[in-house]
Amino acid sequence: MTPAEEQYPLDSDVVEIMGKPVGPPKRATLLIRNISQLVTLQGASPRKGADMNNLAIIESAGLAVSGDSVLAIGPSDEIEGQVDLAPGCHLIDAGGGVVTPGFVDSHTHPVFNMTREKEFEMRLQGKSYMEIADSGGGIRASVRDLRATDEKTLRLRLNGRLDRMLAHGTTTVEAKSGYGLSTASELMSLEVIKYLNERHPLEIIPTFLGAHEVPDEHRSNRAEYIKILINEMIPQVAEKNLANFCDIFCEKGVFSVVESREILKAAAKHGLKLKLHADELDSSGGAELACELGAVSADHLVSVSSDGISALAKSNTIATLLPGTTYSLGLKNFAPARDLIERGAIIALATDCNPGSNYCESMPMIISLACVHYRLTPAEAICAATVNAAAALGLAGERGQINIGGVADLVVWDAGDYREIPYHYGVNLVREVIKSGKVVVQQNKKA
Repeated sequence: MTPAEEQYPLDSDVVEIMGKPVGPPKRATLLIRNISQLVTLQGASPRKGADMNNLAIIESAGLAVSGDSVLAIGPSDEIEGQVDLAPGCHLIDAGGGVVTPGFVDSHTHPVFNMTREKEFEMRLQGKSYMEIADSGGGIRASVRDLRATDEKTLRLRLNGRLDRMLAHGTTTVEAKSGYGLSTASELMSLEVIKYLNERHPLEIIPTFLGAHEVPDEHRSNRAEYIKILINEMIPQVAEKNLANFCDIFCEKGVFSVVESREILKAAAKHGLKLKLHADELDSSGGAELACELGAVSADHLVSVSSDGISALAKSNTIATLLPGTTYSLGLKNFAPARDLIERGAIIALATDCNPGSNYCESMPMIISLACVHYRLTPAEAICAATVNAAAALGLAGERGQINIGGVADLVVWDAGDYREIPYHYGVNLVREVIKSGKVVVQQNKKA
């Protein structure tokens, strides 16, 4: 056995260089060589504290893929000798570029038709997010438009956003409903997500967000809308298997902690895992509620209290932070990322791609914002956008890492050092994107 094989052994049931073949050996269908830094993130999933700076980098590396999974990793000059190449094996010369796991974008609202650039201008002129919402804009404006939009148009709009996410290195994305706020339109939104998940290279994790806001027709009787959520929407979403998660906007002026607890408990009874929009605009106790209910993640957390941070630090609930939203809203206070890390909470990063408060599909931009405004190191930010973000979708150990035998979701970068990803911002440094072993983006074009 060579030193490379000892350091990076291959599973004995995958290849025969271990001397104990089981069944026909797998052959490499894709080979990447001349990698300056192979950012594997092997090890703990998720990571917290100082371990977030451990990217488990292999220098001067090569990588082989068989089918949809990683077959071998090792020194670039030895990797081809470790494995047999399948006929037509796709060869990629990284040319001294970095290879990372595909990004996991664990919080997005991508199913919408109308954009809200006028509200962006209104905020620049001094209007607050809540002032715009109270005047009939905001989420309810998107709801009125989505209800008037046909399913085919929504598919086309979502497909374009998924293309842009993929081109920027995202290979797994969470997608929420939440701009329908009626049983029919919420189910339609989730059907649109399902349709694209079956056809688009991006892997989509669906989330039901019927409790995004109270729609116009129930503003004078919010209790009736909550009954519809609990007795009609949630049961149908679960019965049709249209969502993995149920989310809620737990915020003053939207859904209270008491209302959120009632709705989320109903969702859990129907088998949906839980997420919360928590403590975005005010400290409302959303983080504490997320931990109480065992939610997979509590998201936003710009105004999280000290008690909320303590609760997160003592729990397995992921603190998903969305710096792009704070940036796009023009706010000065960002989520207390360093305090969360130092007190032992697990943090993830996501775009929050949506038409109102952050129309952005680029995870590299989010990573750059996190470094500048949260004071994260580049390693911490990449960790939060991969292995920890996977945990925020219940995919710990399955996505966001490069493991032998694991799914081959990879990004080849036009950068020789991983720190260039946040440093060289405002451009797309992605060269190739590989999803489940297939090249799906090449030179920023879909293959």
